[in-house]
Amino acid sequence: MSNAPMIRRRVDPRAERAARIVLTGQRPRLLRQPVAIAATNERRRDPRAVRDAALVQRQPRPRYDWARDAASAGTVPTVGVAVAATPVIPLRVIAEPAYLVLAMLDRSGGEVSEHDRQVIAAARLLADAGGGAVVTLATGSGEALAEAGSDRHVALPEGWADEYVPERRAAAASVLMAALSPRHILFPDSPDGADIARRVAAAAGERLFTSVQSLSPDRATRQSAGGSLETGHRPTRLMTVAADAFAPLDGVRHEARPLDLATPAIAGEEVLPRLGGARRLAVDPDALALSETDFILSAGNGVTDWQGFAELGEALGATRAGSRVVCDAGHLPRERQVGASGTVVSARCYLAFGIAGAPQHLQGITGVKHVIAINTDLHAEMIKRADLSIVADAQDVMPALIRLIRERRHA
Repeated sequence: MSNAPMIRRRVDPRAERAARIVLTGQRPRLLRQPVAIAATNERRRDPRAVRDAALVQRQPRPRYDWARDAASAGTVPTVGVAVAATPVIPLRVIAEPAYLVLAMLDRSGGEVSEHDRQVIAAARLLADAGGGAVVTLATGSGEALAEAGSDRHVALPEGWADEYVPERRAAAASVLMAALSPRHILFPDSPDGADIARRVAAAAGERLFTSVQSLSPDRATRQSAGGSLETGHRPTRLMTVAADAFAPLDGVRHEARPLDLATPAIAGEEVLPRLGGARRLAVDPDALALSETDFILSAGNGVTDWQGFAELGEALGATRAGSRVVCDAGHLPRERQVGASGTVVSARCYLAFGIAGAPQHLQGITGVKHVIAINTDLHAEMIKRADLSIVADAQDVMPALIRLIRERRHA
């Protein structure tokens, strides 16, 4: 046996794989079954053409209505123009209610607030459960309350909204309790509404269930101080409704028929002794928390005239605030920052000067009712969010607003 070493040639795996492919042929293919062709030689249909034809038949091309513009110009509209009919909300009339639910409203400033609408919505839950009707008690007429869900309305004198006289409203509520015998009386859980509710409860000697979060004919629920839910097995006669607990009604219209009750307490005559010199005290707007104020004047990176910004806030009586850039620069304190990383506000009006509209800032004004933006960039996100926009420099708009306010005050 030879002791010579064996020399083994190295095999290339890629060459072997290539050789196997040559010997065995290409990789197997999936053979399709032969398809029988019809003798009629029918042309293949394009499914997209069929779909487009169906859309043309089912969805006619939209036509714009120029009738209103033509009528305003004194010309006759073109024949054939499609006029979109305005949807009519049907009127719901409850002629003979089985019972009544009374809603005492604040209606501060002569306007129906969101909290007032929420109180009416809560009253509708109790009234609609058994064929009842909602009676509202507030200053002014009930025309604005018809779309909020009011079936009957008792108008209080207009002067009651100008001064703080809770004795009058409490006396009027007590008179209605005796005259109408409502099954439930709801108050807004606001500083004025809660004060009147406690006065009525003390005069009637009945239990008051406050800060209701959820409501049904069989159960009323509120949140306790510890965060847990405290449940009343049945709703009491007197209750206060917490803010943002009930969604206001939309797409409804009720009668809001006026009720004329000629009683001294509702006619405005003095029936109870009142405190002497009671009035609303003037409050510095900048002393209010951003989460509690209704009018916010906010500044962004586009504001450079901070003296004019302070004068405008004083002239408007608005609470000053700012974006994160402004607070980081030290122009406003940190507690005045609006946004997801600052304070989430729910003011009635938000006047934004020079704010571009970062996502975290827009998250902070989600609950704002009206937004007015002043910015030089037409395509800024704050301009898109605003209900009213002024495309101009903030340094030009602020002194113009100050002059206008002073002129109107002197006039």
